[in-house]
Amino acid sequence: MIEIDNAGQVFGPVGAGGLRALDGINLTICDREIVTLVGPSGCGKSTLLRLVSGLIPPTEGSIRIDGETVVAPRQDTGIVFQAPTLLPWATIFENVMFPSSIMKRDDEAARQRARDLLKVAGIADFADRRPKQLSGGMQQRAAICRALVHNPSVLLMDEPFGALDALTREVMTIELLRIWAASPKTILFVTHSIPEAVILADRVVVMSPRPGRIAEIIDVDLPRPRNFALAGHPEFQRCAERIRNLIFGDQGAQFDVQH
Repeated sequence: MIEIDNAGQVFGPVGAGGLRALDGINLTICDREIVTLVGPSGCGKSTLLRLVSGLIPPTEGSIRIDGETVVAPRQDTGIVFQAPTLLPWATIFENVMFPSSIMKRDDEAARQRARDLLKVAGIADFADRRPKQLSGGMQQRAAICRALVHNPSVLLMDEPFGALDALTREVMTIELLRIWAASPKTILFVTHSIPEAVILADRVVVMSPRPGRIAEIIDVDLPRPRNFALAGHPEFQRCAERIRNLIFGDQGAQFDVQH
């Protein structure tokens, strides 16, 4: 479980001279729940993800994972960024195994888990290839496998499909759901795509412009397993329309922010 308690973030001097990126964020994410973060550019989505990851400490409030305050990156948390950031000289299998190697868990059980993840992701036949020999979508699948190889309880994803073309992005979204179904994790997923946010999530958190606050949390009552054929479902359309109205409003109207 992820618990975000009144978290705020100021870059630079705290006070009039600093840049307030986040203000008063309160959010609890249950085990094995998928929560997506969506909002205008610069609203602090990625900053919030970094607070949860332990890469930066919150200026205000606290972050807890399974009851423990996050003060640094944790071994029970996996992170996937927009760029795959694979080691170019290593094979795909070696890239996936990298976290286990760093954690001194490079044993046969870890290797078998890596092989199983590559199989689930549909890239087992490319385990001995170098990253440059794979498409962008296949590289990102490898990055997801790498984030999962040490079996974290939490997966943080910062626009992982943002650099992909529209068709590949849809394929990767469904691939992620398939991987999650095979090995459910608590996922916090940042995106600019409203359809992606809805199709993935149990709940969508809509954020206001900077300083980022939670404007609304939308429950997504769609059956699983999901695919983009659900885009015509009334519940999908309801959620997507509500998110658009919150973000864009009437001719750019301001958010009505929850406190």
